[in-house]
Amino acid sequence: MSRKKNKSEINCLTHTKWGCWHHVEYINHKRKLIYSYLLVGFIKNYCKMNKGFKEESVLMFAGMMASITWAMATIVLGIVLKMSAFCTTEEAMFLAPFVSTFLHDSFSAIWITFYNGIKGNLKDVWKAFRTKNGKWIVVAAIIGGPMGMTGYVLAVKYMGASLGAVASAVYPAIGTALAYIFLKEKVKWYQWLFLLFTLFGVYGLSYSPQLMIENFWLGIMGVSMCAFGWGMEGVILGKCLKNPEIRNVCALQLRQTTSSLVYGIIILPTIDGLAFTSKLVSSHPELLLYLAIAGLFATVSYLFYYKAIAGVGVSKAMALNVTYCAWAMICSVLVLQDVSVVTPLTVMCSLIVLICGVLTATDFKALLKSKNN
Repeated sequence: MSRKKNKSEINCLTHTKWGCWHHVEYINHKRKLIYSYLLVGFIKNYCKMNKGFKEESVLMFAGMMASITWAMATIVLGIVLKMSAFCTTEEAMFLAPFVSTFLHDSFSAIWITFYNGIKGNLKDVWKAFRTKNGKWIVVAAIIGGPMGMTGYVLAVKYMGASLGAVASAVYPAIGTALAYIFLKEKVKWYQWLFLLFTLFGVYGLSYSPQLMIENFWLGIMGVSMCAFGWGMEGVILGKCLKNPEIRNVCALQLRQTTSSLVYGIIILPTIDGLAFTSKLVSSHPELLLYLAIAGLFATVSYLFYYKAIAGVGVSKAMALNVTYCAWAMICSVLVLQDVSVVTPLTVMCSLIVLICGVLTATDFKALLKSKNN
């Protein structure tokens, strides 16, 4: 038979149970605190380890978006240059690249002016222009805009479209070399190698077995102007955009406005293109609409490009930007439903350009170092 517990034993047992319960609660509370501290510590260390990687990933994404939007601008410009207004006479065909570039840059200047006006940045643009770096951006605009683009037109005219396109893709190599000399940007050996593969891929995309070289030396002069002009522009921008006084939107305002003015005041009058431009504007409003759309894509592209230059440097931003050749083919298939450009060669070369372009902009040693710290 069970013995009946007296009052003192019951009190002792109750006290023991409550004591055990409080002890268990105390242990659970301690465990929760330890887990919380471990979780918070893990999050802090994870963020610390991946902060640099995430920031560079965002900047590389900006560089890639610059190439995608530039590809869209290129497609729209291609549609414009195939319109009857630019194909009816020899004068129209000769003036087409110059006039389209002038109107393209003019619309881009209007778009960025409209944006800066809404955001209240126009005063900052004037302040930026009055600085030393602002004046250097104007010089860069002249070198990269009229000089670089005129060289590109000469290369296309005298060496054919395929070699002209390759000329436009050589500028990252020139820009990387200039950035190494003037900006002391360190470029690893494997980045040079991936850049070389990227240029080979671009050549494969623009290769044509029917090369019509009209004047080799004038074509070479155009290639040199294009590569040096665009490469030097990137180096100057890389130096100027490091200054906190120069914002990307202000730099783009100065760049596009300068390019448009130089084309309208110097280049077009020199080649007798003002009368043709005036007639084109008054008689082909649909053409202006397409150029306005191209200018909008170009404006967005330049903003992303400037952000990439300021963040990851000139050489990496150029390597990402040159992938527009591959994106242009992809956009042609998706937007224009032009499947004729899809061949085994173009698919392979597009993959080479996209993959090697990204790898050129990737610093593997810095990436592994940030993950190991």
